[in-house]
Amino acid sequence: MNIKQQILGSIVATLMLVGCGSTITNTKLDDKLDVDAQLAYCVKQSSNALKLIPNDGSIPRSIPFESKQWKFVDYKDWTSGFWPGQLWYLYESTADHKWETAADKFTNYLAPLAVTPALDHDLGFQVFNSYGNGYRLTKNPEYKKVILKTADTLATLFNLKVGTILSWPREVPNMEWPQHNTIMDNMINLELLFWASKNGGSKSLYDMAVSHATVTMKNHFRPDYTSYHVVVYDKETGKKIKGVTHQGYSDSSMWARGQSWAIYGYTMVYRETKDPKFLDFAHKVSRVYLDRLPKDLIPYWDFDDPAIPNAPRDASAAAVVASALLELSTYTQDSVLAKEYLDKAEGMLKELSDNYQSKNTNTALLLHSTGHKPAGSEIDASIIYGDYYYVEALLRYKKLKAGEKPLLTYKFN
Repeated sequence: MNIKQQILGSIVATLMLVGCGSTITNTKLDDKLDVDAQLAYCVKQSSNALKLIPNDGSIPRSIPFESKQWKFVDYKDWTSGFWPGQLWYLYESTADHKWETAADKFTNYLAPLAVTPALDHDLGFQVFNSYGNGYRLTKNPEYKKVILKTADTLATLFNLKVGTILSWPREVPNMEWPQHNTIMDNMINLELLFWASKNGGSKSLYDMAVSHATVTMKNHFRPDYTSYHVVVYDKETGKKIKGVTHQGYSDSSMWARGQSWAIYGYTMVYRETKDPKFLDFAHKVSRVYLDRLPKDLIPYWDFDDPAIPNAPRDASAAAVVASALLELSTYTQDSVLAKEYLDKAEGMLKELSDNYQSKNTNTALLLHSTGHKPAGSEIDASIIYGDYYYVEALLRYKKLKAGEKPLLTYKFN
């Protein structure tokens, strides 16, 4: 073995010993996106939206196709946390206390969720996006109390025999109620449990989150790593009864937003556990999604809709995946793969910014998201969760450009 071979061998051995969470520091973004201009756009649009919201507990959810009118909901709606979360992100971006004041107002609308019996699994979307971001930025102890109480409320839906959280504790078509149903969206709500377990809550919350992610990994995916939207379990034995869809095209199709929840969810679970099996799985569920994307990187609402290319797109799924890939790239030791994730995320954000912004159409941030197409609901609409993840992805992108980690963890002084 010559000197060059010895050096190469030492480098390889060192890389093999590095933890799976190591960041690829030599992988850079290509500066295709003017992130400051896009964040300024988000500030302008959100400022205009603020003026339209009644002062009665109303929270914006969506704007129908070719409309300028927001559909408002109250704190009970599963989307109620995205608007205050978006405002917290704008505070983080600008350091303007106008946004802190607005975010605090809408966040506090959600306080009853902490002490109300769980309506469904969406407490993470509702409370961690609002109170969670608020606490991260302000360290307000009252926010922390709400987060911890809400985590305990969410934990009441955990079924030990199944090993997952019950998503819909009520009659929903095709769910064989009162059997136990779990939907892919639920992966995102595990972050609330992880955080609470590490910040004063019961350690059992961590175990519940790991169990949910593990059981979901085993039962929610086909051999090609596309996901079912829903799995129904026998609530007494834990046996899988069936995998079906609720919002996708068919039971065997890849519903775009469902797959986006999987990509984001398993990336987050790896971050919280550092278990390599979750990182490996995040790569696998990302691969099938990326390989099947259209050239412009914005998915159709369902990858298997036979109406493609005349099917609706889903900008919200693109925003979720862009944000997830920016984080996933930092856990990826393969520099070629890390670069692909960064390039694809940047391309998604560039396409969303160039061709999907609402601009003069309405006061949302993005057009062309799809909510529940089988039910005829929110098709080709502006939807608040698409906006939330768009701003999150832009902030993560900006941090990576600055050579920082993409996670948003710092606090204003």
